Amino acid sequence: MTLRKIASTHHNRFLQERTNHKPTHVAPLSLLRPLDDEIQNQRSLRQSSLEASLRKSIGEPYFSDSGFTLYNGDSLKLLEGLLAGGLQWDLTITSPPYNIGKEYEQPLPLEDYIRWCSNWMGLIHRMTSNQGSFWLNVGYLEVPAKGLSVPIPYLLWDKSPFYLLQEIVWAYGAGVSSRRRLSPRNEKWLFYAKDSQNYTFNLDDIRDPNVKYPNQKKDGKFRCNPLGKNPSDVWEFPKVTTGKDRSSKERTGHPAQFPLAVVERIVRASSNTLDLVFDPFAGSCSAGIAACGSGRRFLGFEIREDYCELAVIRFKSFLTEQRAVSDQTPLF
Repeated sequence: MTLRKIASTHHNRFLQERTNHKPTHVAPLSLLRPLDDEIQNQRSLRQSSLEASLRKSIGEPYFSDSGFTLYNGDSLKLLEGLLAGGLQWDLTITSPPYNIGKEYEQPLPLEDYIRWCSNWMGLIHRMTSNQGSFWLNVGYLEVPAKGLSVPIPYLLWDKSPFYLLQEIVWAYGAGVSSRRRLSPRNEKWLFYAKDSQNYTFNLDDIRDPNVKYPNQKKDGKFRCNPLGKNPSDVWEFPKVTTGKDRSSKERTGHPAQFPLAVVERIVRASSNTLDLVFDPFAGSCSAGIAACGSGRRFLGFEIREDYCELAVIRFKSFLTEQRAVSDQTPLF
């Protein structure tokens, strides 16, 4: 019997390394570490003010606690309701429906989909602070008679008043398989700013310490920043996994959940402590947990009540584990 290549340590580096998958916590440890008391107190005060403002504009939230506020409703209608109130946020992180027929969306004709995206992105621009940013995660869709897997960024990149700074490629190791084309293993993040010359970007907070030559010098000086290197515009983060003995503890019942590690990097780079982070398509609220665990505040909209319920359960589970880590702080 001929040995299959994928079962041979000569051909398969994963078998050579013998690295077993280990389930994660419900969140990265960096998000579970306790916040400073002063930050928590200040966040509580700002939370009360935010809730009062929101209630006047769009009514009672579905859930609100500990810097985390979630509304159950249509994003476009809720955004329009907020316009008159003068509310602003500092960072938007979102992944809207891709218009491909998922359970949470009703596919639209392509031009209608682009127009819909342009509408809500335009409203977000109006309510973003002057130094604020907008991070948009989108995948692929079919353009009839033109292309099977057309990157949605090609269709949306200039459909809002935001200034596009760059595209980030998020690469991952698992996904849909294919027999007549290469297996898709990446999605895009578009990084926008409201003001092209003046926006929040905390590079030192997201530097990568995995430097190949950390002691390399030029003219007697170290070449690399002591905190690490710039992570670059290609990010390698695994997807939230499923399956026996390999399912991530982050996994919820939402079918399109992105990993907290990705969102945490964005939150830390493009916002400051106590800033307000917004997601108009909150889903399982990965942006909300990343924001709250980083000492920010969160406002999210989600049209499906079952996803809202799922997100609240997830957030409460996050708080429970955060308190458990707080009780063991000397270990970390």
